[in-house]
Amino acid sequence: MPWIVKRIGVSLLLMWVVATVVFLALHMVPGDPAELLLSTGGAMPDAYAIAELREKLGLNRPLWEQYLGFLEGLSRGDLGNSLVDDYPVADEILLRLPRTLELILAGTIISVIIALPAGTFAAVRAGGAFDRVASSLAALLQAVPVFVLGTLLILLLAQTLRWMPAGGYVPLAQDPVRHLVLLSLPAIAIAKGLTATVFRMTRASVLDALSRDHVRTARAKGLTPQRVLRRHVVRNALIPVTTVLGLQMGTLLGGTVLVEYVFNWPGLSTPLLRAVEGRDYPMVVGIVLTVSGLFLLINLAMDLLYAALDPRISRS
Repeated sequence: MPWIVKRIGVSLLLMWVVATVVFLALHMVPGDPAELLLSTGGAMPDAYAIAELREKLGLNRPLWEQYLGFLEGLSRGDLGNSLVDDYPVADEILLRLPRTLELILAGTIISVIIALPAGTFAAVRAGGAFDRVASSLAALLQAVPVFVLGTLLILLLAQTLRWMPAGGYVPLAQDPVRHLVLLSLPAIAIAKGLTATVFRMTRASVLDALSRDHVRTARAKGLTPQRVLRRHVVRNALIPVTTVLGLQMGTLLGGTVLVEYVFNWPGLSTPLLRAVEGRDYPMVVGIVLTVSGLFLLINLAMDLLYAALDPRISRS
């Protein structure tokens, strides 16, 4: 239990650091945010309008006062309102975040289902035909950018073969079947890099575990190869694989931006791109903090999973 409390405390500290860096970076951007916002479209705002907007945004207060107000709002879950449509940032994120998380979860499930068995089999049959072909495919998948793969999937499966729709979104409650169909292509696109990485790590970890002394001892005792693989190899090999999986799931949060854009999936990418173009700073800050918090939460979950796989970790 003290180990878990320590990890949670470290995660909260890192979240405070991220929030502070984002706040300072926002105020280091060249130019007056109020003037930049009012001058969108080439208009020349007058000094009165700029001063009025600065007062509305709280930019005329001292920096330390703005910082304390920023942290106080975060503690209440208040991310402010969008400067474009005056809509609460938190409400917009809560609406779109589940769609992004669903896409990440679907891509992760696809990757794990494919990569773990394939990596294990490739390690057991190292040097064989399957190992060579699977390793080559993994290298190819890592080399292809996600937006290129997404475009190729649309050209092949949607426009040429007409097996799948090119993109879009339907709520799960409205039409479950069509929702899953629309989810499949972006999930496959986002899973490609994770599948290749998890496959390579699984193969390397299983090969390393197979050469350990305790595995040779288990074989000498007469245990079947399947039992040795299940009890003495896979369990130990999962710890480094879990590390890579946790880190890669965090990076998927950034990779979904291109995938959602290509497949017109209404996740966090749409308000983020719109906020960047329109200089909607509260929306940008809210989404950045949300993604950062999710990244830290995923890493915390991976730490807890390590402890479940190897109880010695929680005692260290």
